Amino acid sequence: MKIIVCMKQVPVQDSLLKITDDNTWVHEDELNWEINESDNYAMEAALRLKEEHGGEVVLLSMGPDRVKESIKQGLAKGVERALHINNEDFTTRDPFINAKLLAAAIKQESPDLVLTGLQADDTGFGQTGPILAEYLGLPHTSIVMEIEKSNGGIKVKRELEGGWFQSVELPLPALLSIQSGSNQLRYATIKGIMMAKKKEIKSLTLADLGLAEDEVDDSNSSLNFNRIFIPEKTKKAEIFEGDPKEIAAKLADKLKNEAKVF
Repeated sequence: MKIIVCMKQVPVQDSLLKITDDNTWVHEDELNWEINESDNYAMEAALRLKEEHGGEVVLLSMGPDRVKESIKQGLAKGVERALHINNEDFTTRDPFINAKLLAAAIKQESPDLVLTGLQADDTGFGQTGPILAEYLGLPHTSIVMEIEKSNGGIKVKRELEGGWFQSVELPLPALLSIQSGSNQLRYATIKGIMMAKKKEIKSLTLADLGLAEDEVDDSNSSLNFNRIFIPEKTKKAEIFEGDPKEIAAKLADKLKNEAKVF
């Protein structure tokens, strides 16, 4: 079984964000980076399937050269090889464009299973996986907690609202979006780190993917960032004075109609 895991590198969660002068994004050159949380769980799910049923796990990511540091972490955990769409000269946050880039690379590999994280920690759209499945023409389901191979297909356990779960069977090939917390993540061993140095990271350009620059140009994006901002912290205190019964009535009214606590 060949499994492709789509991985995104995102800012470390406790990063201090500084907004650019045009108020449309943050200064990325001042940030530290890590593997997106749910993508880590997708990678773990893929490695467990490989260990149980055999095959190959391929890591697919895109971005500037710094992304290779996160790719190497995946290789150290047991991924066989990696594909890196090097978009040093173009950037996009549109999930439609991202999915188009990923689909072009995946079609060249003809995998049995494609795994993505449920959503990215930075933008949080949760759309790249479903759109990618549409581009690839693959059956898809999301919020996946468990995967079991069965009779030429797979059976998955999905997390629903209110503590409920759902079992879904899909034929292969298929695409799944994996929920965080679905497994216990492994750590890279010293041996794995040393072996990762010998593993292939294949760089892919737009020409390699058969795409033109105008196809991945954010000027043609269906998604526009007009302004981003950090919420302002405010403090407000209101002091009630007078008769205790009147104070209690005012407090109850505030809690019910303004704070909405009951």
